[in-house]
Amino acid sequence: MPLPRPLLARAERTVLREVLVHGPLPRAELARRLGLSRATLTRSTRALVNGHLLTEAAAERRSATGRPSEMLQLETETYRFLGFKLTGDRLYAVVTDLSAQVLFSADEPLVTADVADVVAQIAAVTRRAEKERPGITAIGVCLAGDIVYDGDDPVVMQSAFLGWDGVRLGMLVRQATGYTCAVQNDVLALTTAEHWFGAGAGLSSLALITVGAGIGCGLVMHNAVVAGAHGRAGRLSHVIIDSGGPICGKGHRGCASSYLVNDAIVRAVGGSTLDYSQVLDKARSGDRAALRAFEDAGTALGSLVAHVVNAIDPEKIILSGDGLAVYEFAAHEVHDALTRNLDAEQHVDLDVQPFDFSEWARAGAVLAITELFSPTGDVPSHTRRAAAPSDSIAPIAP
Repeated sequence: MPLPRPLLARAERTVLREVLVHGPLPRAELARRLGLSRATLTRSTRALVNGHLLTEAAAERRSATGRPSEMLQLETETYRFLGFKLTGDRLYAVVTDLSAQVLFSADEPLVTADVADVVAQIAAVTRRAEKERPGITAIGVCLAGDIVYDGDDPVVMQSAFLGWDGVRLGMLVRQATGYTCAVQNDVLALTTAEHWFGAGAGLSSLALITVGAGIGCGLVMHNAVVAGAHGRAGRLSHVIIDSGGPICGKGHRGCASSYLVNDAIVRAVGGSTLDYSQVLDKARSGDRAALRAFEDAGTALGSLVAHVVNAIDPEKIILSGDGLAVYEFAAHEVHDALTRNLDAEQHVDLDVQPFDFSEWARAGAVLAITELFSPTGDVPSHTRRAAAPSDSIAPIAP
């Protein structure tokens, strides 16, 4: 049975998030950071300790002259969160604790991409995860596609890799497993994970750019992930890099996708029988055509980074995704194009994060963790956007 989600008051959620993002903190500093009275902080921390979300750690001296401060830190032994990443043909899953540390992972091919089969497979993996790591509280699922909320019901409006349209995935997973299920676009989920637990923790603005099978961009402004009115913020795939360049699958000449996605790099090498891993091998062995394809992709990536910096001026840009070999082979081209395309001379904090597909599933678990920070009945803050009218949503599947 699911471990019940703790219901938190606004002040309790605020205190918990501060410790979650910034690590152990003394009570006095928490009160100062959050502008809470001593009485409110005392009530909030008592509820969080009693609810097994925070625990009192050993006192720590925070200055050379001050008295040791009693520290509050996350209690990570009670609650577990299950995250899934769906690709067009594979399922990745992890269980994390409250600090988003991975405790269990699994991956397997999808039996089929049929909605009913995928939901049944999620339910089967959930039962395995329950045995390995009891105490699961909620599930989060991320996938490439457009997600909107009909009330508080997440709907996959479109997912090209899975061929889905109008799938109420959260409801279906909840019915199959008994767990509350958050659903989100994979790039926005990964952006949330980096903002709360990763390279962007504590920042009020950042941009995450992912490269691989596609190009993704997640934005954080004023300490909140930007979803957009229709869940489509941060679309950079078809920004024009060179109007005389190759043509992408949508017929655009010289856009970012025509250079930067994995398939475009393979096409640029000219081998219809090659796959991406073979092109990587060629580049690592010094093949000039392969290296040139990655260099062109690096130029495109640097131009996109400059585009984002010019648009929102974030504190940090994070690069990630399964196509990070672009940076491996073409870091010089990335930085050269970035410098050339900036509107003003400035330092850009560019953080390249190692990547594997379990990171996407961990992002799904982070979606489940962030459910703690939404009052009962509210759409989670990381997915809140203008809800689509019910009559605009495609028929429920299956």
